[in-house]
Amino acid sequence: MAARWTRGVTGSDLSRTTVARATAIAEQLRYECSILLELYTKKESFTADVADGRLVSVPPPSSQLDNRDKLWRLHSALLQCRSLLESAIAREEMELGGGEKGDYETQRNMVRNSLSFLLITTGELLKAADGASVPPPCVEGLESGGSTGLFELKRWVYRIFKEVDYWTKTAITTLQALPSVIVAKERARTTRVRSMRSARR
Repeated sequence: MAARWTRGVTGSDLSRTTVARATAIAEQLRYECSILLELYTKKESFTADVADGRLVSVPPPSSQLDNRDKLWRLHSALLQCRSLLESAIAREEMELGGGEKGDYETQRNMVRNSLSFLLITTGELLKAADGASVPPPCVEGLESGGSTGLFELKRWVYRIFKEVDYWTKTAITTLQALPSVIVAKERARTTRVRSMRSARR
């Protein structure tokens, strides 16, 4: 599908198109996450204070990071989010029972699908940055302690939804900062080419 969206678009235009698409997907995912969290808290009668601390493990943000490193950090976090989300869905189905599919299950699948689309587009951007290989997810030690009881499982699922929501918002902020950088690079490249042409005359 990605190939169809970008066919006939190359170079910097591809970068701008991919950034715009990734940002739109992230904004849609943020909206879907807010609905999922609302449905889940209503379903489980949770309050906001049941989720604390980060589940995803990536290097801390820094102004020293270049755009490739920021994309690597974001993509790695989103990969971990997807792995955690897949685990949460599997545990819910297995331990809480699939039961009748309702609004909550439908919304959960929508979030999973949108997160997968966001991963594809951030992966394209990361590859375009310098052909870097996609980092593997690191979810060791993040599995739910199933033996601690039903409440802890439900709390763990909620924390995962909150984590996806957090990294979706981070994705929007990171992606929105990229177009200006791309344009600046294009201008610098154009100026350099013009200077070289003038020097040859």
